Amino acid sequence: MISFHLILVLIIILFIIISLYLEILGATFTFLVAVVVLGFFGVLTPREILSGFANEQIAVIIMLLLFGDIIRRTAVIDNIFEKIFSGAKSYKGFLSRMMLSIAGFSAFLNNTPLVAVMMPYVNNWCKRNEISPSKFLIPLSYAAILGGCATLIGTSTNLIVSGLVVDQTIVQDLGPLNIFDFIWVGLPMIVIGYLYFMFWGYRLLPERKHPLDDIQGINRKYLIETQIRKKSKLIGKNVEESGLRDLKGLYLVEIQRNEKKIFVVSNNLILAESDILVFAGNTDKVTDLIDRNLGLSIPSVGMLRRKKKTEMVEIVISHNSSLINKSLNKINFRAQFDAAVIGVHRNEETIESKLRDVVLKAGDVLLLYSGDDFISRSRDTGDFYYISKVKTFQRFEAYKIPALVGGLILSIILSALHIIPLFMGLIVLLLASLVMKVTNPKDLPKGIDYDLALIIVMSLALGTAMIKSGAADLVANFFINIFIPFGKTGILFGIYLITAFMGAYITNKAAVAIIFPISLTMAVNLELPYMPFILVVAYAAAANFMTPVGYQTNLMVYGPGGYKFKDFFKVGFPLTMIYMFVTVAILSLLYF
Repeated sequence: MISFHLILVLIIILFIIISLYLEILGATFTFLVAVVVLGFFGVLTPREILSGFANEQIAVIIMLLLFGDIIRRTAVIDNIFEKIFSGAKSYKGFLSRMMLSIAGFSAFLNNTPLVAVMMPYVNNWCKRNEISPSKFLIPLSYAAILGGCATLIGTSTNLIVSGLVVDQTIVQDLGPLNIFDFIWVGLPMIVIGYLYFMFWGYRLLPERKHPLDDIQGINRKYLIETQIRKKSKLIGKNVEESGLRDLKGLYLVEIQRNEKKIFVVSNNLILAESDILVFAGNTDKVTDLIDRNLGLSIPSVGMLRRKKKTEMVEIVISHNSSLINKSLNKINFRAQFDAAVIGVHRNEETIESKLRDVVLKAGDVLLLYSGDDFISRSRDTGDFYYISKVKTFQRFEAYKIPALVGGLILSIILSALHIIPLFMGLIVLLLASLVMKVTNPKDLPKGIDYDLALIIVMSLALGTAMIKSGAADLVANFFINIFIPFGKTGILFGIYLITAFMGAYITNKAAVAIIFPISLTMAVNLELPYMPFILVVAYAAAANFMTPVGYQTNLMVYGPGGYKFKDFFKVGFPLTMIYMFVTVAILSLLYF
């Protein structure tokens, strides 16, 4: 029977599709307006609108995002990436390691912060090896999506579907999805997606420069002194064997040994402990040198490296500075400002003195390694001006990071074994991270995506409205009439196609909110198993490769990769079709 509520819900669904496709109001406000209208006309009660805030899956999503942000700030992933990628010398070698490692991590960590951590690493590797980042960033996003689809917690889309399962009223006693319900399709597709890029997909990737790469003058050239530490792997090797000639963007200028300078460095020169190596390079290359595990230290830094949090910053000496005509050795910069000078840049002039003997001039740019007190000590000085923060380094006690990562793994295992709910495991771990001071309570709100949380809550309310009004039943019967001639497998293909294209051109959250109640109603009306109709919606919405707007990690790499909209369709459409056929085939074998 056609009712006012049914017509209103159908109009609201049309409004959501048009608004999201044309980007009229933005995703959050679109869902908010839609649900408020449904509430105003009595389709939804205030309790039904707000019930999503009490949904356990939403709390799990928020906490996983918090842990992703905490792990990102601890730099533990950076250290792991350094070990994984240190031996990658070729394009295929780096691509292979990147896709497998990111897919593996994404299965258990939220993929958005993971991609955020990996992007600078990809860019730095590309700069060192003179390869365009556009050859890596789409595979990076797709690897994160492939890994995220393999478990319940790998992507917020799967958790939204689980939340919808709990909130639905069509089927009684249908509990939340288990953490490994997605593995039967997700794991094979990680392998297939990897092979797709290694043997064919990489050919479809464009080679483009980021627009910022053409801007000149951002990177200043510095001379930086480093010293070979005790037990360094460089000791006993000659210059050629050490690989110091192969550091892209960095040039070994001289070696200082026993107060003697060796300007013409022979490839056969044997390196020794305490040798001072002087490199020339731009700002980003100097930072990269510090990150590398070469067994080099910066003598001027001293005990600063032991501080929990340090930063690399750039300053410029002012024209009326009291530091002018003084050497760095006499200034004692570290005692005054809690910062060590590790490089000096002077326009159109080569500095040949030892760093400690450099006499400062107005306009000199200094690269500093600064401690916690640098900002407070330099706030009122007129001796220099702050230019930029280059990089932040953060250290933690050795036991804290394994405790955090191990606790997360333990929470996942205990949840999979149904010993404790994932929510309880994560809340205990979150409290432990505060007690161990791995994170600060003031920093926690910064890691929450409030827009995402609100969209999910409104999506749950929309699903309730579709079921209550009969819209889900009406549309489900319409689709049944179209796809029933193709059998049960044909119906799954139809659901997948509709969800995938809706997710690609509006958002995957909207696709899930609209299609899930329809798909579940189809299963009920046809008296078929519920799980394939639930999982097919999750896979189709989350495995979104065709457009940059279809998934958040695609949007993250869109600009930095210098991509065009069509690049995603060119690379992602074949992978989407492969994913669809594999999904439907496996679900049909498992459940029909």
